[in-house]
Amino acid sequence: MINLSDIEIEASTILIVNSIEDTLSFLLSTLPSHSTRVIKNEDKDEFLLAQANAAIKEAYIASNNKKYIILCGKTFRTEAQNSLLKVLEEPPKNILFIIVTTTKSTILPTIFSRIPHKYLKKSEELISIDLDLKRLDLKDIYTFLKQNQKISKQESKQIVQSMLFKATEQNIDLTQKELEIFSNSIKLLDLNSRPINVLTSLFLVLCERKKQ
Repeated sequence: MINLSDIEIEASTILIVNSIEDTLSFLLSTLPSHSTRVIKNEDKDEFLLAQANAAIKEAYIASNNKKYIILCGKTFRTEAQNSLLKVLEEPPKNILFIIVTTTKSTILPTIFSRIPHKYLKKSEELISIDLDLKRLDLKDIYTFLKQNQKISKQESKQIVQSMLFKATEQNIDLTQKELEIFSNSIKLLDLNSRPINVLTSLFLVLCERKKQ
């Protein structure tokens, strides 16, 4: 992920990033916890009207110090943004909004033109997988997983993508069901399944395939 250490939040800002989760972790580690609020949809990555209403309510709770309200979502519903427009344009005293998303296309032009944005996305390089998938055995799997037992969700997603690329590179003809397993692995990681469990299952599928 891009290094955010030199980013200073002095006014309401839109951050366009690779990973909402990683960016949020950084913000929470640097902003004062007693005056920072996070508004996001706990069920999915879409920011809805309910979250907008919660943000507006939070903004009008008076604060003598700067209060940071972080709005997170891969997508933002139009009606949610419309309801936020007034408070974003004229925030109460000491209120700073930080909108964190992965693409600027989800933000309405009326908001995007009024709030400064920082484009922090960088192209993600695939993590190299030094494994022969055609000769994969349990010892290889154990060694690899032991070396990567503390891997992050984002790194795990890159490994899944790299494994798929490696399979193509080695001319491994994956079935439709196996391709779906790769796809489902990404979905499970997005749902915050433990990365090591997802990778273990995927490796075992490839190992079992070799025996057939």
